[in-house]
Amino acid sequence: MKKLERDFYHRDSLIVAKELLGKRLVHEIDGKRIVAKIVETEAYMGVMDKAAHSYGGRRTPRVEVMYGEAGHSYVFMIYGMYYCFNVVTQEVGIPQAVLIRGVEPVEGLQEMAQHRFQKQYEHLTKSQRKNLTNGPGKLCKALFIDKKQNGVDLCGDLLYIEEGEAENFTVTASKRIGIDYAEEAKDFLWRFYIDKNPWVSVIDKE
Repeated sequence: MKKLERDFYHRDSLIVAKELLGKRLVHEIDGKRIVAKIVETEAYMGVMDKAAHSYGGRRTPRVEVMYGEAGHSYVFMIYGMYYCFNVVTQEVGIPQAVLIRGVEPVEGLQEMAQHRFQKQYEHLTKSQRKNLTNGPGKLCKALFIDKKQNGVDLCGDLLYIEEGEAENFTVTASKRIGIDYAEEAKDFLWRFYIDKNPWVSVIDKE
């Protein structure tokens, strides 16, 4: 599969968030590929987006990577225990990003199962298999992504995104999750997911 190049990320987050669906997130560890198909994303639109860490031009050491070159990772911790993996987009100085919310396991299932549940994949329950990567913290755990991957160049050879297989699917747009504090921004339909994919974290019931 062809690795995504810088130009793919050098665009508006809303465009990148939709086009990342179906692409494959790859983490190479000790020569082993751990691969998952991206099935759910959220766009964060920078200084005008009240749900974004960079809203109003906020510029702290944590968010500095978002002001940099597109195609780098932005990894942060929530609730003091879960990591979230984001892709930096747009031009330098425009702090936008796309959160990867859900992925479908493709390769390295044993490694994912061991890291998430300390069990062999074939010993996982049906519920555990579904919950392996259907959320931002879960997928980071399964794909061995933590603070060490913050700021990594996604055009490199260790953590990157590649083209997916050609397929037809329907994309659903809905409200982002867990941002009730963001006033009117909480109602923007900036979450995108592959319809009927079982690894989507939250299915829109409307």
